Amino acid sequence: MKLRLFPQEPAGLNLLSQLARQIVFASATMAEILGAPATEHHRLVEDMHNHEAKSAELHFALLTHMRTSFVNPLPREDMYALSQSLNEAIEKLDAAAELVALYNLDRLPKRAADQLEIISRQAELTADAMRRLNNLDDLEDYWIEVLRLAKRAERTHRIWVADMLKDMKSTQYARHRDIANQLVDVTKDMRRIATQVGSIIVKES
Repeated sequence: MKLRLFPQEPAGLNLLSQLARQIVFASATMAEILGAPATEHHRLVEDMHNHEAKSAELHFALLTHMRTSFVNPLPREDMYALSQSLNEAIEKLDAAAELVALYNLDRLPKRAADQLEIISRQAELTADAMRRLNNLDDLEDYWIEVLRLAKRAERTHRIWVADMLKDMKSTQYARHRDIANQLVDVTKDMRRIATQVGSIIVKES
């Protein structure tokens, strides 16, 4: 690992960590939505909107910080890429939650819960990793595990879509497919974050 010759400003890493925690909170809210009756969806979707708004606020705060800070703990382009992907992940969770309410879906199949379990695990790992970006030697396991989970999410998505095609009428299929696509795209964003961290590890080694 390269030695850093200048003092580092930790505020940027703190903002990335807070951004990642919003995905953990949003995953928990999505789990509530999946388990709640349709009458509760709009209240819970408002909670999800609040998570998304907080994420956007943190993302823009990080952009401001990078413009005004002389020394950053990581290259600006890496910090921007991490922040952008974190923010996009929560936007997709927000979209999935809103679709559940708009389509007035009382129940989603078990595959939705399976996919959310993967997202929740990726989110926990990512939140922990963002706190430890100043010690990259410890993050290779995180990188590998999130990639493994992303592959599992892709398989879950394929099986979910196949089940829907077999069991649902066209309108019902289209609605559930929209939500399935949003959820698998969240896992792709989490994979993108882990890949970015992997790139930083390689560059800094």
